[in-house]
Amino acid sequence: MTDEGTARLLDRFLADLRALAPVAVWAHGSLAGGDYQEGRSDLDLIAVLEGPVSLGAIRKLVRLHRRLRADEPLAGKLHCSYLTPDTMAGAERSYVTWAHDRLMRRPVTPVTRRELHAFGLVLHGKPPEDLLPPLLDHELSDFVVRDQKEFWRPAVDKARLWKQDVWVDLGTITLARATTTLRDGRLISKREALELLPGLGAPVEVVDDIRRRRYEDPAPPTEEWTARRAELTRGYLGPAIDDLVTAYERPTRA
Repeated sequence: MTDEGTARLLDRFLADLRALAPVAVWAHGSLAGGDYQEGRSDLDLIAVLEGPVSLGAIRKLVRLHRRLRADEPLAGKLHCSYLTPDTMAGAERSYVTWAHDRLMRRPVTPVTRRELHAFGLVLHGKPPEDLLPPLLDHELSDFVVRDQKEFWRPAVDKARLWKQDVWVDLGTITLARATTTLRDGRLISKREALELLPGLGAPVEVVDDIRRRRYEDPAPPTEEWTARRAELTRGYLGPAIDDLVTAYERPTRA
């Protein structure tokens, strides 16, 4: 069941978006996967617009999101990429996206595409299977390995990042999800990832810390614990990512 504040925000967003004639609006991520925590989870959306995303349409979208941000407390968590029916294919393509209170361009990744086909939540219009091309299994696994190797592994070496909650949370949870996807072909929720992490060798103290911050209301961490947590997380993730990439990276052809 969607919480009251989230339901109000989604209703307002869909009403305001009507001026741009959306063909479909879908949710993925935590809201679609059943592990949504109001005020903590992002609202990850995809909107398919009827016509090209022109400069005029972009200006309307910016005004729409700024109005939402001014009126709705949860609007800062709402992220939405804007596609059209003729630009759905190609995970390497970048789309106009509103996220983190600004306009950007970014891809709709293979993980997002698989989520939409597996359990995407239809908020308006046509379902993903009517518009979004299917994703091949190797496209998903290749992306997951590449993401671990090219994004997360270099990030582990940047010590300053790991004193921030978001890096600790996403780094460890993403590793568990990547491991499950590569091993079993499944996508799992953050809650499931937290349950799996101790069995994957993750420090139990770190896993418990993430769980408390996601599902409870703990006191702010001390500087001493933040520093120790960073060392534990980096010490675990570096070798774990190396092992995962070695096990699943497909050799490239010359």
